Amino acid sequence: MTTMPVSTLPIIDLAPFLGETLGATLGPADANARRRTAEAIDAACRTHGFFYIEGHGIPAETQTALREASRAFFARPEAEKLRIRMLHGGRAWRGYFPVGEELTSGRPDRKEGLYFGTELPADDPRVLAGRPLHGANLWPEAPSELRPAVLAYMAAAERAAQALLEAMAMALGLDEAWFRRHYTADPTVLFRVFRYPPQRADQDGWGVGEHTDYGLLTLLLQDDVPGLQVRTPQGWIDAPPRPGTLVCNLGDMLDRLTGGVWRSTPHRVLNASGRERYSFPLFFDPAFDARVTPLPRHAHIDQAQVAADRADRWDGASVLAPFDGTYGDYLLGKVGKVFPQLLERVR
Repeated sequence: MTTMPVSTLPIIDLAPFLGETLGATLGPADANARRRTAEAIDAACRTHGFFYIEGHGIPAETQTALREASRAFFARPEAEKLRIRMLHGGRAWRGYFPVGEELTSGRPDRKEGLYFGTELPADDPRVLAGRPLHGANLWPEAPSELRPAVLAYMAAAERAAQALLEAMAMALGLDEAWFRRHYTADPTVLFRVFRYPPQRADQDGWGVGEHTDYGLLTLLLQDDVPGLQVRTPQGWIDAPPRPGTLVCNLGDMLDRLTGGVWRSTPHRVLNASGRERYSFPLFFDPAFDARVTPLPRHAHIDQAQVAADRADRWDGASVLAPFDGTYGDYLLGKVGKVFPQLLERVR
């Protein structure tokens, strides 16, 4: 197997955006720290669209509880896991899927997983209206620790995501509250727990094939097993786990909103470690009913940009191509390619 270069992705400290409430009076040192963080994010987003963040505020014990409960769930018998299969999640699109049932670019992935989202009661207006991807999560009977572990982690990761978007707004020359005001006051939050079985060197197929994410940004917690690879202008590099950090990458929607100034970068997973690998991505995206419009000063996208972007992508589909609609319209068109049998249930 070809050895990949080790990651050269930057590590950025998010703590300056989590230490103060939005609008609080900042001292000169605090303001300078925020500016340095925003500048580092801008540089990372213009080059790779991938970086590590530290100072994200997610307690170590919250991460440990999530990892332990997840391992306990996936160690259960297959028949027990299938009791919360995604087909039972209906329009909410939640639950378990076995190895091979999720597709990337039309090919089955070598992973099994759990889908979660914002927990909503049956009488929530969005649920009563039958809005896709909204509703209750499916929870197993055992381990009982999984539900509180997932919900605690999601809450902490969402706080980190909002803080990161404040830093990104500053990096783009916008008011820090711009994303929250226009897109993420009621964000679409999708959370996954993935288990990658050990893969032999002679096995074909990827844990996850080459792809980009759909929305604004992804925050990824990894265990200690490597496998994530990122495509850079110099070729593919490994993005191994780094203690105390999350991996952040931009989604296609943020690439689109910035007119391609910031990059949504292809990545993939190959678990050649000989051990099982766990990853925990949280996708933090615009409100389902938000209209998709370019950011200020990034409205113009010409056909040459679209053609160049299409030529650079493995699937030939430019993220900069014209689109008119809500984020929900956009998202359903994307996720239906991952689970086509479920898409038929929400149309």
